[in-house]
Amino acid sequence: MQSSLAHPPVAAMPTSNASHVMKTYNNLPIFLSHGQGVWVWDEAGRKYLDGLAGIAVNTLGHNHARLVAAITAQAQNLIHSSNLYKVRNQETLADRLTAIAGMDNVFFCNSGLEANEAALKIARKYGHDRGIDRPEIIVYENAFHGRSIATLSATGNDKVQKGFEPLVEGFVRVPLNDLEAIQTAAREHRNIVAVFVEAIQGEGGINPARIDYLQGLRLVCDERGWLLMIDEVQCGMARTGRWFAHQWADIVPDVMPLAKGLASGIPIGAVLARGAAAEVFGPGNHGTTFGGNPLATRAALETLATIEADGLMHNAQAMGERIRGGLVAALGRLPGFVEIRGRGLMLGLELDRPCGELVQSALDLPGEHGLLINVTHDRVVRLLPPLILNSIEADLLVAGLVEIISVFLQKTHPDLH
Repeated sequence: MQSSLAHPPVAAMPTSNASHVMKTYNNLPIFLSHGQGVWVWDEAGRKYLDGLAGIAVNTLGHNHARLVAAITAQAQNLIHSSNLYKVRNQETLADRLTAIAGMDNVFFCNSGLEANEAALKIARKYGHDRGIDRPEIIVYENAFHGRSIATLSATGNDKVQKGFEPLVEGFVRVPLNDLEAIQTAAREHRNIVAVFVEAIQGEGGINPARIDYLQGLRLVCDERGWLLMIDEVQCGMARTGRWFAHQWADIVPDVMPLAKGLASGIPIGAVLARGAAAEVFGPGNHGTTFGGNPLATRAALETLATIEADGLMHNAQAMGERIRGGLVAALGRLPGFVEIRGRGLMLGLELDRPCGELVQSALDLPGEHGLLINVTHDRVVRLLPPLILNSIEADLLVAGLVEIISVFLQKTHPDLH
């Protein structure tokens, strides 16, 4: 059960017009102050339905009673100790994650970028351990794995890479859902050691890897001795209706990075491994100061327990189908509507033209509340609400989206004038 909203927002501190925060984001012009469930408020008192969950992070929404109690209790005991000592919560969380994933061990870090970086290091050392001096990894068009030099090199987005050349070598890029392209890459590149794929591309426009494609990748990797590495940073943690999106294909990867929703807002990352991949790292091969700290792992344990106790995997699937059905019924016949992709509460509604202005339109939605949404890949409205979303809230999300998208299409699409 959710706690009631405990406190009004703290009054904003006066600031100058010029922010001293480095401008790496084009922030929207609101300061969020507090939240409850799937709702957040800004400092001016405006209320918003959160359709983004901090970009798939706030799994349990805002101010969840069990999560707040767990974090508070842990903070009163021990926040950080370092990996020079054993961490009980870390070992308990590793046991839980490997059990639900069918994998062997876990390295804990602080973010999806770090988890993906660790996966790339595992693949490279796996290759070197087999006598391959310049190992190569298959990656994908429209992929996104992070913004470090290595992960942006693996990312399939020129805008992310521009200005940071020379990129890291050792990546072979292919289109998604094309097994023949994998076979072609194998013939042309003799040093491939791994395939690195998102089960659902998030930043790339909510593009799912087909079930048969994932199953085909598993077979190819088994035949060739490659590692199958599945990035579940955004699509994992019950968001699609299974613990991990690749489980819809009934396969198990060799390496699996996680982050975002794992601890419902407390920074954490993890990379799981099995088989030969689980034996690649030894002492000194990789490390982290904050990774797997008692606070973050306690939050993750409470998140996992709540997902299971409250049936949030089933809820994600049911609410996702409800949202999809409502949007298709209201918008599916309009010129300018392309399709809705994704699973569960990871959905992308594609239009036939750039629609970034919808993000501000959603904030300014007439009536009692606005919406928090995102547009990715220029034309895709991305929906990633908290997994606690109920049917009334799902319908409110649909109604708000229908209103702003209908107005946008009428304004910008010639066939609707």
